[in-house]
Amino acid sequence: MVDEPRDPVELHGVPPEHSAAADGVAGEPEGLEGLTARDVWRAARARRKRLRAEIRRFTQRSRRRRLIWLGALGALVLLVGGSVIAAYSPLFAVEKITVAGASSLDPATIEAALEGQIGTPLALVDESEVKAALIAFPLIETYALEARPPHDLTVRIVERTPIGVIESDAGYTLVDAAGVALSTTAEQPAGQPVLHVDGGIDSDAFESVGLVVRSVPADVREALVEVTASTVDDVTLRLSSGLTVVWGSAEESVEKARTLVAAMAANPGASRIDVSSPDVVVAG
Repeated sequence: MVDEPRDPVELHGVPPEHSAAADGVAGEPEGLEGLTARDVWRAARARRKRLRAEIRRFTQRSRRRRLIWLGALGALVLLVGGSVIAAYSPLFAVEKITVAGASSLDPATIEAALEGQIGTPLALVDESEVKAALIAFPLIETYALEARPPHDLTVRIVERTPIGVIESDAGYTLVDAAGVALSTTAEQPAGQPVLHVDGGIDSDAFESVGLVVRSVPADVREALVEVTASTVDDVTLRLSSGLTVVWGSAEESVEKARTLVAAMAANPGASRIDVSSPDVVVAG
């Protein structure tokens, strides 16, 4: 008995009604006439191989990029970590302390007071200990620390500007414009005027005196021997030459200073010059 030939699709176990749809084709497209199911299957397999190869290539590129990023991140972590460890290690310990900005104070004395920081890593210098050491120098108004790797620590200071002395039973106390006591001596320091201010260092009159003394011209400041004030508006200066200068309030001090210099030049024999109103100077 001779078997009847069967449909080629059926030979591969694909039902005739699903042969075209097996590879996502709804019907036989134009131009594909004559293709057998085996041809379609081979094409699908080739397409799958190409897809797998492309996926492998994409995966390999992604893996390489990931490895590069991980390597860069690791290097950065090592660099930062190494820097931090080195900064806190004896490799960057303080070996030298330099004081800058001192004029009235002796830099060597201040450096000696800070010797406790020698051997401390620059990153671990204790500012509270530095501050405690500098409190012993009331003439220091402000300071700043500058680390200079690998071993130098610079302390930049700004000294207070004294405006005169206040006389008391204890002697002569040198003060700045804020009323901070800088030193006390038995004798009046040379070049420092005596301050007579009603209400003392906590008064508004003292604040006015501080502003005026810091505003007078340098040559007048050197000749000051006495400053008096009972209110903020009646600051009066007395110079070593015997000249009395009525300054008034601290307002318009720049103009008053300029006017005073001109008035002193124009009236060399005057015993009293009033610049409380800089537009109308009275000399006599």
